[in-house]
Amino acid sequence: MSEQQQPVSEFKSKSGLRRIFSAFFYSIDGIRTACRTEHAFRQELVLVVVGIIIALALPLSSYQKLLMIAVLLQVLVVELLNSAIEAVVDRVSLERNPLSKNAKDYGSAAVLLTLLIAIGTWAVILVNRFYY
Repeated sequence: MSEQQQPVSEFKSKSGLRRIFSAFFYSIDGIRTACRTEHAFRQELVLVVVGIIIALALPLSSYQKLLMIAVLLQVLVVELLNSAIEAVVDRVSLERNPLSKNAKDYGSAAVLLTLLIAIGTWAVILVNRFYY
């Protein structure tokens, strides 16, 4: 009996430096696509850019600035994952289905929790810096 071969993507056939460059440009394409097609991503991107500028301008330690920027970037990461979940669900079927709704709701909940973590992190750092 012969084993059935799994299809191999063109990306997997590349190796070394060529694969690293390809992965980088695929990632850039993903960010561009999200900017072009995802309204929530664009809104969050603006907030992240403003937040990074504010974090860098504040009189805080390097570690505090790093943490504040990291939690903002994490919001974008989770938003991209949420968009990927939505795209896959829509690719499978556009008809209403409770499982499809659950998958999309879980992705949305992950974004919300990540936003709450970012807000909490910023609040703790800023309150400790400016009120204590």
